[in-house]
Amino acid sequence: MDTADVIILGGGLVGSALAVALDAHNMSAIVIDIADPEVILAAGFDGRASAIAGAPWRMLGAIGVAEKVAPIACPIKGIRVSDGLEPGALDFEPDSSEEALGHMVENRRLRAALFETASGAKNVDVRMKTRAVSVDRAASGVTVTLDSGAVIRAPLLIAAEGRNSPTREAAGLNVARWTYDNAAIVTSLHHEHSHENIAFEIFYPDGPFAILPLNDDAQGHRSCIVWSVTRDQAPGMMKLSDRGWLAEADKRIGGFLGKLGPLGARSSYPLGFHHAAKIVSNRLALVGDAAHGIHPIAGQGVNVGFRDVATLVEVLVEGKRSGLDLGDPALLARYDRWRSLDTLMVSVATDGLTRLFGVKGKTANAVRRFGLSAVQKMPPLKRRFIAEARGESGDVPKLLQGMMV
Repeated sequence: MDTADVIILGGGLVGSALAVALDAHNMSAIVIDIADPEVILAAGFDGRASAIAGAPWRMLGAIGVAEKVAPIACPIKGIRVSDGLEPGALDFEPDSSEEALGHMVENRRLRAALFETASGAKNVDVRMKTRAVSVDRAASGVTVTLDSGAVIRAPLLIAAEGRNSPTREAAGLNVARWTYDNAAIVTSLHHEHSHENIAFEIFYPDGPFAILPLNDDAQGHRSCIVWSVTRDQAPGMMKLSDRGWLAEADKRIGGFLGKLGPLGARSSYPLGFHHAAKIVSNRLALVGDAAHGIHPIAGQGVNVGFRDVATLVEVLVEGKRSGLDLGDPALLARYDRWRSLDTLMVSVATDGLTRLFGVKGKTANAVRRFGLSAVQKMPPLKRRFIAEARGESGDVPKLLQGMMV
């Protein structure tokens, strides 16, 4: 097709999910991405895993993707938060009648499921290894010329290109940004004792240490590790032998998982924050990291992007039913308003947690332990945190409730 309801620049997790969700509502999308599928779907391309919160998981179920990854997804049945290995931890566990808090899915598996679903959708035209060489967002619509020479058109352009989105920069949308003095080292490791489907967030002065449950494999029990270290430590941590790295990890874990190893491939990512003041412009909407990027401290990164998807789909589907131009400023303003408060609150909360737990000293340590213990004894507040972790706070779009628009 050369015309569609929307053109999506970027076919990663968020861009692909958006295309699939629109297709489920009989709306069409052309997805443009410069990546080579054989590279991005290869086993060694991305060693990260994502904690898909409860509400985004319901959206994936509604659009037919969750069933494809459910067999390899690990349910998260509880979250344990602690300040180092000191007593006074905070436990989040759903009631026995409630669903899991989320599901851990390896990024490459989720990317493959979304890519396969998008590629097979009747209303989606996926063009990989393709670049947009010019974009014209005119009053009458959007025209994009591709490096293949093809010209495609739609009433709306959606940027899902990631944190360095050239489309966002070209549109002149202002972004608040800063970098943390941290890098995340991500890997998977095997361990002697079961994680019992519990995710652990252990805070240390130089950054959080997260242990996220993965399904067992032929070698036994397994977890994903997201270890925040200071930037000057990261190169040395990456050069350590597996044995040396596991010894350092064992000090952070405190032995409750038993003997550690073998260790998976390690990768390192710089950590930063960015937040676009506005996520819409003339016939343009931003989603995912193109709109906002946060610290992985609460595991909300891709979930914020999926919340963008659910909100934008609801706005566009209702707009089309009303006979509106999908690039109508009123429609885009609704999307901007709906997402702005939620993303700002999540961004401020994750940044605040990062700074709070980074304060060194015995007094700060004691105050944090007191705070964790206090919340532990307040069920209503804990339920509020659980709702936020699941993505169920605020005005929840229908897809996040597991319903079609």
